[in-house]
Amino acid sequence: MAEIAGREELYVPDRFEQLREVGTGQLQSVVFPVESTLSRFSERFTDMRGARRGGFWIVRGAPGSGKSTFLDTVGLFRSPVTTIRIPFDADIGTELRTTPPSPTARIVVIEGREALLDVSEAALEASMHAINTFVRSPAGLNTLVVWPTNTDDLTDALLALGNRLGGLALMSADPVVQFTGPDPSTYIQIAERTVGALNEGASLTALGVSQEEAQDLVSAAPTVGDYLTLLRAKLIQNGAHVRELLANEQPRVWTVVIAGNDPEGDVAALTRGGFAYADVDRLLTATNANVVAEIRSQPDTIGILGTVLDAKILHIEMLAILAIARTFADDALRAEMRAQGLSVSRDASASERLRASQLGLILNGDSLGTRRRGGRAGSSTLTAFRGLASIAQNRDGLLNRAIGEAVVQTGLADSYELEVEIGSDFRFQSDVLLRRGDDRIRLEIMWRTETGQAAISNYVLGKLRNYARAIGLMS
Repeated sequence: MAEIAGREELYVPDRFEQLREVGTGQLQSVVFPVESTLSRFSERFTDMRGARRGGFWIVRGAPGSGKSTFLDTVGLFRSPVTTIRIPFDADIGTELRTTPPSPTARIVVIEGREALLDVSEAALEASMHAINTFVRSPAGLNTLVVWPTNTDDLTDALLALGNRLGGLALMSADPVVQFTGPDPSTYIQIAERTVGALNEGASLTALGVSQEEAQDLVSAAPTVGDYLTLLRAKLIQNGAHVRELLANEQPRVWTVVIAGNDPEGDVAALTRGGFAYADVDRLLTATNANVVAEIRSQPDTIGILGTVLDAKILHIEMLAILAIARTFADDALRAEMRAQGLSVSRDASASERLRASQLGLILNGDSLGTRRRGGRAGSSTLTAFRGLASIAQNRDGLLNRAIGEAVVQTGLADSYELEVEIGSDFRFQSDVLLRRGDDRIRLEIMWRTETGQAAISNYVLGKLRNYARAIGLMS
C-alpha cells in the first residue's frame, strides 16, 4: 500500500538562502520592497551608465535585517536587473575573471563574508584588487559589485582599501548603504505571506498564533529575521502543546462530505492546497452558526488543533457512494436499500471509484491536483442517492460501515471500527476509525440531501470544537 501523504510540516525560514528555490512567483508574494534603498540603487546604476563603468558598494546591516533578501530580489522591483552571487567557498578573483559581460544592470553579491573574522587581511586586499580590475573591464561595464557586511570593522577595512585602490571612481561619493530592512510595521504581513506561501496557504491563525500574539512578537524582534525566528518558535511551541495533550492518540481528523448536489466546489472553497487541509479562516467566515460565536474568542485554538490533527475536508461523489453502498453493504443495509426501492446489485467499478475519489486519492498519498472528475449525475442517480440519504437520517452507521469495508477491501487501510470514543471528561464518538500501520484516521461522515459552504463549515467547526473539548484544550 502507498504511504499516506504526511501531515503538514511547518516551514518558516528566517534567512533568504532557504527561500531561493521556491520560485519567483512565491518570492513576489513574500518580499516587501524597501523603496528608499531601491531608489539609491536606481541612482547608482544611472551614474554607472553615465560613467561607462561598473562600481562597488558596501551594504551594511545587522544579521537578519534582510540584506540577502533585498539584494537577490532587486530585479522583482526594478527591471531589468539581475543578481548573481560569488559563494563563500569560491575565490573572488577567479570568479570575476570568468564572469561574462551583461547587457543590462547586474548586481554581483560577495556572499558569506559579512564579518572581518570571515576574511583574512591578505585575502581582503586581493579581493578588492580583483573587484577594482573587474569593474573597470568590459565585462564589468553594467555591474555593481556589492559586499554585504554586519560589522563596522569589515566596513571600515573595505572603505580604506577601496579608497586607496579606486577612490571615487570605484566607490562613489557615498559608498556605504546603511540597510535597516523592512519597517517593523510590515513584519506581520511578511510573516503571513511567508507562512502562506510555504505552508499550503496556512494563516497564522491556522497555526495557533492570534493577531495579538503576532503583534507582541514585533516589539521583541530587532530585525525581520529575528521576528520569523521568534514566530517559528511560537508555532512549534503551540503544536507541541496540543500533541502533548494528545499523547494517548494522535489521529488525523478528516470530514467526508456526501450530498445530493455533489458540492465539490464548496469543499474546495473551504480547503487549501492539494491535500485538502481545512482552512480555519474560511470556515469561520463562511457561517454565522452558534459554534462560530463560541470559538471566535479563541480561533487560534481551533486553528492549531486543526493543523496538529491534519484536519481535511474531502468529497465523495454520488456515483461513487452508490457503487460503494451496493457492493460493500452488509445484510442490514441491503434490507434498508431494498425498502427504499434501491438496487443492491454489486458494482464492479466500486473500488476504482473509491480510489479516484478525494478520500481515495488522499489515502493513497496523492494530491487532488491529479484527480479526474467523473460525469455529472443524472436524474436516476439523484433519485437513488435520495434513498441513501433517507437511510442516513436514522441509520447512518450502516452506510458508514460500507465505507469502512470499501476502504479496507480496496487496500487503502488495514482495518476500521465504527463509533470509537475519544476523550475522558468530555467524550464523543467518531463515525469511522481507520487503522493503517501506526496511523489512525478518524472520519466524520457528513450525509446531506443538499449542502453548501455554510453548512459544511458549521459541521467541521463543530467537530474540531468537540476534539478540543475531548483533549482539554477548550472547556
